[in-house]
Amino acid sequence: MRALIQRVTESSVTVDGEIIAAIRHGLLVLVGMERGDTEAAADQMADKLLAYRVFADDAGRMNLSVTDIQGGVLLVSQFTLAADTRKGLRPGFSTAAEPERARELYRYLGERVAPRCHEFASGRFGADMQVQLVNDGPVTFLLTS
Repeated sequence: MRALIQRVTESSVTVDGEIIAAIRHGLLVLVGMERGDTEAAADQMADKLLAYRVFADDAGRMNLSVTDIQGGVLLVSQFTLAADTRKGLRPGFSTAAEPERARELYRYLGERVAPRCHEFASGRFGADMQVQLVNDGPVTFLLTS
């Protein structure tokens, strides 16, 4: 499982011209499920992204988590994060989880994150989504479980 987290001042997801999810200050989390991922990996990812210290403390150091600042989390499925890009000039997707399994794990991850953060929103699995964000910093990290 891979999660690309971006510290944002705001972020939203639009599907068919309608905003379906939005947060203010917090994390945009793009998540890709890989073959072999489990609920245990999702639990580990939930713990990590909620505790990862990417927000500034009073001294200006990245020392606070999204839960510390009572920020929001916008979770968006992005299967391209699970692509194999090691060879050639075209990504391969044999490393990505099967769609139904990925859907289950995405839902499971959201259920683990939502009750533990101040504000939670989620994209629509498998939809053609337009994601807007204002990256704060910019600050972006790739987390793996």
